Amino acid sequence: MHVPDGFLDAPTSVATGVVAAAAVAVSLRAARRELDDRTAPMAGLVATFVFAAQMINFPVGAGTSGHLMGGALAAVLVGPWTAVLCLSVVLLVQALLMADGGITALGTNVTLIGITTVVVGWGVFVLLRRVLPSRASMVAPAAAVGAFVSVPAAALVFTGLFAVGGQAPVDLGAVLTAMLGWHVLIGLGEAAVTGLVVGSVVASRPDLVHGARPLLARRELETRKVVPQ
Repeated sequence: MHVPDGFLDAPTSVATGVVAAAAVAVSLRAARRELDDRTAPMAGLVATFVFAAQMINFPVGAGTSGHLMGGALAAVLVGPWTAVLCLSVVLLVQALLMADGGITALGTNVTLIGITTVVVGWGVFVLLRRVLPSRASMVAPAAAVGAFVSVPAAALVFTGLFAVGGQAPVDLGAVLTAMLGWHVLIGLGEAAVTGLVVGSVVASRPDLVHGARPLLARRELETRKVVPQ
C-alpha cells in the first residue's frame, strides 16, 4: 500500500504528514511505558521482520502496491506506541533508500500503514482478549483476527483520502473495488503470518509479548491466591 509522490494533492499530503508527525511525537513519549531493558531488543527484531516482509510488493492498481503491513503484529509483540515508531522507521528507510513510497507521501504512508493498521489491529486484539478465555493460547488467534481486519481498514482509509485529494485519473469506485478486493486477500496472509509469529513467541517467551502481559499477570495473581505465599 505504499503511496507514490503526486498520487494525492498537496493539502491532503500535508494533512496526513501532520497526523503522522503528531502520532510519532506522542509515541516517542508513550513508548517508554512499553519498553524496558529486557523487551527493547524485541522492537528492533520486529522492525527488521516488518521491513523484510514489506519488501515483497506486488501491483494492486492505479499506481499503488500491496504487501504485508505488520501493524497488528508489531502492536501485539511490542505495544501499540512502539509499533507506530517501528513502522514509521521502516517506512522512512524504505522511502529514502529503497524508493518504496514517495518522500512527499511519507506522511500518508505512515498514516495508513504505521497508524491505521496499528490502531485497528490493536483495538480488535484488545476487544477479543476481553471476550475470549483468559489463556495465553488465545493471544495468537486474537492477533491474527486483528491483523486481518487492519488491512482492509487501511485500504478503506486510503480510499477516503483518494476521494478527498486523489490526483490520478481513476474512478473512485474502481479504486475502492481494487483496494478492498486485493487487501482482503492480503489480510488473510497477514493473519496467517501474524498468528504463526505471535504464537511461536508466546510458546517460547510469553513474557516478551506485550499483548500477553495482562493474561500472565492475572494468572500469576490467581496462582498466588490458590497457593498463599
